[in-house]
Amino acid sequence: MSLEETMDARSAAPPVIIDAHCHIASGEHTPRSFVEGVISNMMVALLAQGVRASARQLAAMYHQKMQDPLCDQLVAEMAEAGISKSILLVPDFTYALKDCELTIEESFLKHRDVLLRHPGKFEVFGGVDPRWGADGVALFERALVEFGFRGLKLYPPCGYSPSDPGLFPYYELCAKHRVPVLLHIGPTSPTLAFDTSNPFLLDEAARRFPGVNFILAHASVSFTEECVMQCSHRPNVYLDVSGYQSMLRADGSARVLRNIVSRGINHKVLFGTDWPVFRLQGNQKSFVDVLIEEGGPFSDLSDRERDLVLYKNIERLLTGAAPAARSVSAASRQG
Repeated sequence: MSLEETMDARSAAPPVIIDAHCHIASGEHTPRSFVEGVISNMMVALLAQGVRASARQLAAMYHQKMQDPLCDQLVAEMAEAGISKSILLVPDFTYALKDCELTIEESFLKHRDVLLRHPGKFEVFGGVDPRWGADGVALFERALVEFGFRGLKLYPPCGYSPSDPGLFPYYELCAKHRVPVLLHIGPTSPTLAFDTSNPFLLDEAARRFPGVNFILAHASVSFTEECVMQCSHRPNVYLDVSGYQSMLRADGSARVLRNIVSRGINHKVLFGTDWPVFRLQGNQKSFVDVLIEEGGPFSDLSDRERDLVLYKNIERLLTGAAPAARSVSAASRQG
């Protein structure tokens, strides 16, 4: 095969994709009050559009899409979309909201069951509220050592800063086991606080723990400029674009995403969908297609940059890579 034929074949091959931001579609992991808050916001938005819907109707629609506790439906959607692996995130709401069906330990065990059921399809980032103290640290270490979890998931809107000293033992474990930290930023259910979801609150922790890689979630939706600045100047800070579906215009374009991937930080950008949050809007294939199809926000990227965003960056973090400044220089030496 000639060089030209090889290049044509490579460009025609479907891209490798890892979804860096997913959840199990099952209401048992999310407090009832959290869901009620989300539904109240949906009702206000629909009313502004002239659509009337009761809380009961919206709750029924929501719960209909949350019936995949073993991720069988997600695996099927991944196959259709060409997604080879997804990262399941386990936020710990249980300290702040007391009406979750499962304890955080029980939620961890359910996620371990999914790992065993679908070998090679998932990784799990487990979250523990730092206010649980030593018991929480022990549970997280057990999740890394016994359950095979591959990262820490934080939900600061539950009422703590990502630079809270109570998290430092967790970060020390992340440094020891060379796993990343992913944290929610931006708004959430109105039952929780917004003041602790600013990405600049991470800065102290990012400086104190230069050997730990941190991922700012939903950076295509909230605090975009702040997230881009952090990624540009902190070697160990990354961002994911999960939730971009909320920014799509009616014509399918995504201007914010196009802007992010044009800022020279594509070695720091991770693809993610936030499944199952947007299941009422489409499936995983539709969410991938809108990005990579002709005219989509990723369509003008070089093959190398597209691969970085779609899978290589998160793959590098999952293999315990050093912070990006060292990793990028190594990648440049390899061409």
